[in-house]
Amino acid sequence: MSNLPFKFKEFSINQDQCAMKIGTDSVLLGAWTSLEKRPFSILDIGSGTGVLALMLAQRSLAELIDAVEIDENAYEQCVENFEQSPWSDRLFCYHASLEEFTDEIEDKYDLIISNPPFYSEDYKSENNQRDLARFVDAMPFEHLLESVSKLLAEDGVFSVIIPFKEETSFIALASQMSLFVNKKLHLKGTPTSDIKRSLLEFSFQESDIKTNELIIETARHQYTQDYINLTKDFYLKM
Repeated sequence: MSNLPFKFKEFSINQDQCAMKIGTDSVLLGAWTSLEKRPFSILDIGSGTGVLALMLAQRSLAELIDAVEIDENAYEQCVENFEQSPWSDRLFCYHASLEEFTDEIEDKYDLIISNPPFYSEDYKSENNQRDLARFVDAMPFEHLLESVSKLLAEDGVFSVIIPFKEETSFIALASQMSLFVNKKLHLKGTPTSDIKRSLLEFSFQESDIKTNELIIETARHQYTQDYINLTKDFYLKM
C-alpha cells in the first residue's frame, strides 16, 4: 500500500509512519457523521493519521478538536498532519492510551468519533504496529464504549464504524453504558454484495432508529450517486 501523501481537496495526509493507511471506512465515517448539533468540542479516538479530525475540522466550526493515539509513530504523524493543515489552531493530538486519556481529561465532548481496530480473529501478522492498529484487543469495544460514556456530553453524539457482523453485540454493549443507537448506515460494496460495515450514531437519548443503506459501486470504479454525494467534498476526483 502506498506511503505517499494522500491528497484531499482541502488538505493532505502523510501516512508513511502509520500502519493503517487512508481507507474508505474513515472517509465515509468522517463524511457521514452528523453535525446537526453544531458541536463546540470534538474527540477522535484512535486517530491514526488524524484524517477523521481533519475531515470534521473542514466540515464544522468546532473550536476544539482533540485526538488521542497510543502508537508513537502514528501520534507523531498525526501531529504533523494537523500542523500542516489549514485548521492547525483548532487541532490537538494527545499521545496516550484511551484509559490514560479518560482518567486525566475532565472535559466532556459534544461529538466523539472513532474508527476502532476490529479484527478480532486470532490471526496476527508479522507487523506489530499494524496489528495494534487493526486488532480489537488493542482497544476492546467494552473499553471504547466505557470511555465514550464518560467523555461524552449529556446531549452529545458518538459516531463509529464497525463490521456489520459485530453490530448486534456492539449495540447491546452500548446500551449497558446507557448509549442508544439513533442512526445506522449499512455499507455494501456493490448492489449484490453482503453488508460489510455498519456506521452507527449513538447518544444518551433513546429514539426511533433511522436505518439507511449505501452502495459504493455499481461496477468497478462506477460509483453510485449516493457515494459521490457523500464524499465529493473530500476526494479530488469526485
